[in-house]
Amino acid sequence: MKTKKEAQEIVRLLLEEYPEADCTLDWGKDYELLFSVRLAAQCTDERVNKITPALFERFPTLESFAEADVEEVERYVHSCGFYRAKARDIVACAKVLLEKYSGELPRTMEELTALPGVGRKTANLILGDVFHVPGSTVVDTHCIRLANRIGFVKDQKEPVKIEMVLRKVLPPESSSAFCHCIVLHGRAVCDARKPLCERCCLREHCDYVKKTGKETIDG
Repeated sequence: MKTKKEAQEIVRLLLEEYPEADCTLDWGKDYELLFSVRLAAQCTDERVNKITPALFERFPTLESFAEADVEEVERYVHSCGFYRAKARDIVACAKVLLEKYSGELPRTMEELTALPGVGRKTANLILGDVFHVPGSTVVDTHCIRLANRIGFVKDQKEPVKIEMVLRKVLPPESSSAFCHCIVLHGRAVCDARKPLCERCCLREHCDYVKKTGKETIDG
């Protein structure tokens, strides 16, 4: 496990490497991000960004989503996979937001995770990107892989446990940015099958690099 000092340096290096790191989903209204994250489950952000313009044009308000025919929403989100469950959750979520929260997104983990189709990963993203709550830590597949490789955790695959470890060592004000950087780093450098350790800005702090002997660019 990394110390707070090590974690702070890792965050610094990542922010230096990815100064404009941000959520890669396209959204305008707060609820659009919520729905886009639901669509992104088991799907790429790139694919979601291709279908949401037409979806949000057809249903331009939260009220229109709440009144939507689920089968029609299914047709718009079909290419995202698991489209029936996603369409059902989006419509149900819109109804709850209007009926219980006057059309606003709730601001607590407990309230967010009580919404249809919303888990801790989505809730943390909303808390971090919409409400800028310090300590919000999104644990996706990239974060799970890199947290293990770098050495924040060891042989740990449970998102909640990884989240709790990261919350203890990451600077709270940088947690959200760290998670966005990790996604970009996971795609560009720390690939699941063939990590490019020689190009990694974290190689001096990475347990995987030390284990495999790739400490230098020539390694």
